Amino acid sequence: MGARARASASATIVSPALLSACLIVFCLVCSFNEGYASGERATVETHTIQVSSLLPSSICSPATQALDKKSSLRVVHKHGPCSQLHQDKANIPTHAEMLLKDEARVKSIRSKLAKNLGRSTNIDQSDATNLPAKDGRVVGAGNYVVTVGLGTPKKDLTLIFDTGSDITWTQCQPCARSCYKQQDQIFAPSLSSTYSNISCTSTTCSSLTSATGNTPGCSSTACVYGIQYGDSSFSVGFFAKEKLSLTPTDVFDDFLFGCGQNNQGLFGRAAGLLGLGRDKLSLTSQTAFKYKKFFSYCLPSTSSSTGFLSFGYSGVPKSVRFTTLSTISQSSSFYGINIIAISVGGKRLPISASVFTSGGAIIDSGTVITRLPPTAYSALSSQFRKLMRQYPMAQPLSILDTCYDLTKYSSVDVPKISFFFGGGVEVPLAPKGILYASSVSQVCLAFAGNGDDTDIGIFGNTQQKTLQVVYDGAGGKLGFATGGCT
Repeated sequence: MGARARASASATIVSPALLSACLIVFCLVCSFNEGYASGERATVETHTIQVSSLLPSSICSPATQALDKKSSLRVVHKHGPCSQLHQDKANIPTHAEMLLKDEARVKSIRSKLAKNLGRSTNIDQSDATNLPAKDGRVVGAGNYVVTVGLGTPKKDLTLIFDTGSDITWTQCQPCARSCYKQQDQIFAPSLSSTYSNISCTSTTCSSLTSATGNTPGCSSTACVYGIQYGDSSFSVGFFAKEKLSLTPTDVFDDFLFGCGQNNQGLFGRAAGLLGLGRDKLSLTSQTAFKYKKFFSYCLPSTSSSTGFLSFGYSGVPKSVRFTTLSTISQSSSFYGINIIAISVGGKRLPISASVFTSGGAIIDSGTVITRLPPTAYSALSSQFRKLMRQYPMAQPLSILDTCYDLTKYSSVDVPKISFFFGGGVEVPLAPKGILYASSVSQVCLAFAGNGDDTDIGIFGNTQQKTLQVVYDGAGGKLGFATGGCT
């Protein structure tokens, strides 16, 4: 063998000492990488959730917090066992039906904002039972109901409460044209000593236009209101004033409301609707002399538990953090909010603030699923899927496209999600505010994307569960406190 060949062969020989050193370095690198990956996983903030807790019970389990009975009402889910409306189980919609109705509500909100209330529809001047034209208002859906008293003597009525609606109305006898089935006895104005109609020539009657989107009509001398919702539900009748008993101690004379003579829709056997919007005819505005447009609520974690709706400053915790309400230029009825950022697993998503400002956003008690700009939703769902990759995915559920089959698990680790609002206010969502379950085999991320980044964003009621949400209408602020009704 030549000298060059021997030199080449000897060059390929690695000494045992060098080989040992290389192995040590290699093991250290592997150990570092494993530790880094493990540390990365450890930094993900998660909720450990019992899978069985994702589905509601068939037994009512009231929240443990004591209500301030002076100015508070019990809130229940209209389809849950804590509600007297739950007795009609045959008419409880499926999850897919509820989500489709939720989509109809969202489309109606968009339609209302797009039209900028530039058009109103005239109510027939001679007939209080005619339908208003389909100009579109917010769907009279909403999942949560309260019970209030109306008239003298007082009659209890179960009403859907809705921050996205202004006028309060209930079905009234004699139901001149039509009334849908409701659980409570239909209110009879002829049996109340404090009922009276509003004159159709009064300025009060004229104020209906901004609250309903329709020009009021006249039947004889009585003012006629008409409101139609995005799902073709409607109420038409006499605009009147009556004694309203929110609680045994908080009673309001001459409360303006709609006494419906022609009503149709899927209101879940509720007697009507309680409007908590920002218009001057809303309950919030009509009671401002007492409550200063200040109210709060807590939506229960499941449909088998209870929450509350409180008026005035009493019972607001010191831990509440306030952000400034924004004004939605297209409509003064909605409560506008400024979403700044979203975090998943403890880390903020890389979403430009301009994504949230291009369409603006509102908070709404009647919308079930939070709607986000598609750019924001894509980032949220992508990161959520990444952190949930150990669980098998399931088929989408209606508008929800990130779903999991958890039938083989007794508990799961779900990444925490927080919203950040103007003023640096962080709102961590409860575990029940992150997931929507139709069954253990179909548990979905409870968010949906809008069609375009310029569409209005909506912070819906699923994400509000167990939070005490505080509305300071006079101060132009919106507050959040965790653990409101656990």
